[in-house]
Amino acid sequence: MSKRDLKKYLASLPKEELEEQLLSLYEKFTDVKAYYNFVFNPKEDKLADEAKVKISAEYFPPRGKRPKLRRSTAQKYIKHFLTLGVDPFVVADVMLFNIETAQKYSARREMRYGTFYKSMLNSYKQVADYATANGIAGDFKDRIAAVYKETMRQHWENRKEFERIYDNFE
Repeated sequence: MSKRDLKKYLASLPKEELEEQLLSLYEKFTDVKAYYNFVFNPKEDKLADEAKVKISAEYFPPRGKRPKLRRSTAQKYIKHFLTLGVDPFVVADVMLFNIETAQKYSARREMRYGTFYKSMLNSYKQVADYATANGIAGDFKDRIAAVYKETMRQHWENRKEFERIYDNFE
Protein backbone atom coordinates (compact mmCIF):
# COMPACT_ATOMS: atom_id res chain seq x y z
CA MET A 1 0.00 0.00 0.00
CA SER A 2 1.35 3.38 -0.93
CA LYS A 3 1.43 6.34 1.42
CA ARG A 4 -1.21 8.05 -0.69
CA ASP A 5 -3.54 5.05 -0.47
CA LEU A 6 -2.99 4.87 3.28
CA LYS A 7 -3.89 8.56 3.65
CA LYS A 8 -7.10 7.99 1.67
CA TYR A 9 -7.98 4.98 3.79
CA LEU A 10 -7.32 6.79 7.06
CA ALA A 11 -9.34 9.82 5.93
CA SER A 12 -12.31 7.55 5.17
CA LEU A 13 -12.37 6.00 8.65
CA PRO A 14 -14.59 7.36 11.40
CA LYS A 15 -12.66 8.77 14.35
CA GLU A 16 -13.64 5.90 16.69
CA GLU A 17 -12.40 3.25 14.24
CA LEU A 18 -9.14 5.11 13.74
CA GLU A 19 -8.63 5.28 17.52
CA GLU A 20 -9.31 1.53 17.80
CA GLN A 21 -6.74 0.76 15.12
CA LEU A 22 -4.11 2.89 16.84
CA LEU A 23 -4.78 1.24 20.19
CA SER A 24 -4.54 -2.17 18.54
CA LEU A 25 -1.16 -1.24 16.99
CA TYR A 26 -0.01 0.05 20.37
CA GLU A 27 -0.91 -3.23 22.07
CA LYS A 28 0.44 -5.56 19.35
CA PHE A 29 3.75 -3.97 18.36
CA THR A 30 6.45 -3.10 20.88
CA ASP A 31 8.02 -0.63 18.44
CA VAL A 32 4.77 1.34 18.25
CA LYS A 33 4.48 1.28 22.04
CA ALA A 34 8.09 2.43 22.43
CA TYR A 35 7.52 5.22 19.91
CA TYR A 36 4.42 6.57 21.68
CA ASN A 37 6.02 6.21 25.10
CA PHE A 38 8.93 8.27 23.83
CA VAL A 39 6.76 10.88 22.09
CA PHE A 40 4.69 11.54 25.19
CA ASN A 41 7.51 11.16 27.72
CA PRO A 42 10.86 11.83 26.01
CA LYS A 43 13.41 11.03 28.68
CA GLU A 44 16.39 11.14 26.34
CA ASP A 45 18.93 11.36 29.15
CA LYS A 46 17.51 8.24 30.78
CA LEU A 47 17.62 6.36 27.45
CA ALA A 48 21.21 7.47 26.88
CA ASP A 49 22.23 6.42 30.39
CA GLU A 50 20.66 2.97 29.90
CA ALA A 51 22.51 2.58 26.61
CA LYS A 52 25.81 3.63 28.18
CA VAL A 53 25.41 1.12 31.00
CA LYS A 54 24.79 -1.70 28.49
CA ILE A 55 27.67 -0.63 26.26
CA SER A 56 30.01 -0.38 29.23
CA ALA A 57 28.98 -3.88 30.37
CA GLU A 58 30.07 -5.23 26.97
CA TYR A 59 33.67 -4.27 27.77
CA PHE A 60 33.68 -4.19 31.57
CA PRO A 61 31.05 -6.70 32.71
CA PRO A 62 29.97 -6.82 36.34
CA ARG A 63 31.17 -9.57 38.67
CA GLY A 64 34.24 -10.47 36.65
CA LYS A 65 32.45 -12.09 33.73
CA ARG A 66 34.20 -12.34 30.40
CA PRO A 67 33.77 -9.25 28.17
CA LYS A 68 31.79 -9.82 24.96
CA LEU A 69 33.10 -6.77 23.04
CA ARG A 70 30.04 -6.59 20.78
CA ARG A 71 29.68 -3.45 18.69
CA SER A 72 26.18 -4.64 17.80
CA THR A 73 24.91 -3.71 21.27
CA ALA A 74 25.72 -0.05 20.68
CA GLN A 75 24.43 -0.22 17.11
CA LYS A 76 21.03 -1.50 18.30
CA TYR A 77 20.69 1.46 20.66
CA ILE A 78 21.84 3.92 18.02
CA LYS A 79 19.40 2.54 15.46
CA HIS A 80 16.61 2.67 18.04
CA PHE A 81 17.47 6.29 18.90
CA LEU A 82 17.44 7.25 15.22
CA THR A 83 14.04 5.58 14.76
CA LEU A 84 12.60 7.45 17.74
CA GLY A 85 14.05 10.77 16.61
CA VAL A 86 16.25 11.31 19.66
CA ASP A 87 18.19 14.58 19.76
CA PRO A 88 21.32 14.34 17.54
CA PHE A 89 23.52 15.47 20.47
CA VAL A 90 22.41 12.45 22.50
CA VAL A 91 22.91 10.07 19.57
CA ALA A 92 26.40 11.39 18.82
CA ASP A 93 27.28 11.23 22.51
CA VAL A 94 26.34 7.53 22.67
CA MET A 95 28.21 6.84 19.42
CA LEU A 96 31.38 8.37 20.84
CA PHE A 97 30.89 6.74 24.23
CA ASN A 98 30.96 3.35 22.49
CA ILE A 99 34.32 4.05 20.83
CA GLU A 100 35.80 5.65 23.94
CA THR A 101 34.81 2.65 26.05
CA ALA A 102 36.34 0.27 23.51
CA GLN A 103 39.54 2.30 23.61
CA LYS A 104 39.66 2.15 27.41
CA TYR A 105 39.37 -1.62 27.13
CA SER A 106 42.01 -1.93 24.41
CA ALA A 107 44.39 0.25 26.45
CA ARG A 108 44.29 -2.41 29.17
CA ARG A 109 44.36 -5.47 26.94
CA GLU A 110 45.97 -6.03 23.60
CA MET A 111 43.37 -6.79 20.96
CA ARG A 112 44.28 -9.55 18.52
CA TYR A 113 41.11 -9.38 16.47
CA GLY A 114 41.20 -7.39 13.26
CA THR A 115 37.40 -7.31 13.32
CA PHE A 116 37.51 -5.24 16.52
CA TYR A 117 39.57 -2.52 14.84
CA LYS A 118 37.46 -2.63 11.70
CA SER A 119 34.22 -2.26 13.65
CA MET A 120 35.62 0.66 15.65
CA LEU A 121 36.68 2.31 12.38
CA ASN A 122 33.11 1.88 11.08
CA SER A 123 31.78 3.44 14.30
CA TYR A 124 34.24 6.32 14.00
CA LYS A 125 33.25 7.02 10.41
CA GLN A 126 29.58 6.80 11.39
CA VAL A 127 29.89 9.37 14.18
CA ALA A 128 32.00 11.73 12.06
CA ASP A 129 29.47 11.57 9.21
CA TYR A 130 26.51 11.87 11.59
CA ALA A 131 27.93 14.91 13.40
CA THR A 132 28.69 16.61 10.08
CA ALA A 133 25.27 15.80 8.58
CA ASN A 134 23.46 17.14 11.65
CA GLY A 135 25.53 20.32 11.93
CA ILE A 136 26.96 19.42 15.33
CA ALA A 137 30.53 18.64 14.27
CA GLY A 138 31.91 21.63 16.16
CA ASP A 139 30.35 20.41 19.40
CA PHE A 140 32.04 17.02 19.12
CA LYS A 141 35.31 18.04 17.48
CA ASP A 142 37.35 17.63 20.67
CA ARG A 143 36.04 14.15 21.42
CA ILE A 144 36.45 13.00 17.82
CA ALA A 145 40.02 14.32 17.88
CA ALA A 146 40.67 12.56 21.20
CA VAL A 147 39.49 9.24 19.73
CA TYR A 148 41.79 9.71 16.76
CA LYS A 149 44.76 10.59 19.01
CA GLU A 150 44.10 7.55 21.18
CA THR A 151 44.18 5.25 18.13
CA MET A 152 47.59 6.70 17.32
CA ARG A 153 48.82 6.38 20.90
CA GLN A 154 47.70 2.73 21.06
CA HIS A 155 49.12 1.98 17.58
CA TRP A 156 45.92 0.48 16.25
CA GLU A 157 46.51 -1.48 13.06
CA ASN A 158 44.12 0.72 11.08
CA ARG A 159 45.20 4.09 12.51
CA LYS A 160 45.91 5.45 9.01
CA GLU A 161 42.24 4.99 8.10
CA PHE A 162 41.28 6.83 11.30
CA GLU A 163 43.66 9.59 10.25
CA ARG A 164 42.03 9.86 6.83
CA ILE A 165 38.56 10.15 8.37
CA TYR A 166 39.80 12.71 10.91
CA ASP A 167 41.51 14.79 8.22
CA ASN A 168 38.30 14.87 6.18
CA PHE A 169 36.28 15.72 9.31
CA GLU A 170 38.16 18.92 10.08
